[in-house]
Amino acid sequence: MSRQTSPVIPGFGLTLGYTLVYLSLLVLIPLGAMFVHAAQLTWAEFWAIITAPRVVAALKLSFTTAFIAALINGVIGSLLAWVLVRYRFPGRKIIEAMIDLPFALPTAVAGIALTALYAPNGLIGRLAAELGFKIAYTPIGITLALTFVTLPFVVRTLQPVLADIPREVEEAAACLGAKPLQIARHVLLPALLPAWLTGFSLAFARGVGEYGSVIFIAGNMPMKTEILPLLIMVKLDQYDYHGATAIGVLMLLVSFVLLLAINLLQRRISHG
Repeated sequence: MSRQTSPVIPGFGLTLGYTLVYLSLLVLIPLGAMFVHAAQLTWAEFWAIITAPRVVAALKLSFTTAFIAALINGVIGSLLAWVLVRYRFPGRKIIEAMIDLPFALPTAVAGIALTALYAPNGLIGRLAAELGFKIAYTPIGITLALTFVTLPFVVRTLQPVLADIPREVEEAAACLGAKPLQIARHVLLPALLPAWLTGFSLAFARGVGEYGSVIFIAGNMPMKTEILPLLIMVKLDQYDYHGATAIGVLMLLVSFVLLLAINLLQRRISHG
């Protein structure tokens, strides 16, 4: 007869109850209320709202720019995490603090700073205009803003995993004749890929819902540079609560499906 081992710290039922109540108050009940409010629409009304050309254009722009920004940070963040973990150099602590800056900086401040820099009359925007293209008030500017605010998610997710990989494993592979690319592919990549997918999904989710840093640099032109969170605010300003909740439900469902797919892929990779 098997004997159940008691936990070191008792009170599982109580702590689980507090956890469920906490999650319900902060997550489940507000999201449920949004679904209930959207359920007041008929299916035809709901479908007409979410398939409107303006909504579809904003949906494509929000998810495309968030995906591209997450991919860019997947590359840049991996390089930064590698440098910060594997090397010691003057100014390392300053770089560490700069990476965390998007966490502490109000997103509106970040948006104003990026717009001032990349607008057609800004320092970099003026140079871009001379080369024949614009950065601010285009999807490029939106992607740039999302890249700025989501960079810490990838770096901070990869850093502890990189720190836990023993250097002896790489040295052993090198002694056995493995080349640097082979070491990266067969030793580092399998250990880092689950964490990389986690950082990517966090950056992607943050980018999809970003509002403050984007509205300044986007220009907010319908069908061109209007993101989905801004369209929800427009609906609320027009007292179109049903339209806002319908778009919110659409955004929630698409985000959930994409994040679920990423998490399933991560689990499959983790379990071989």
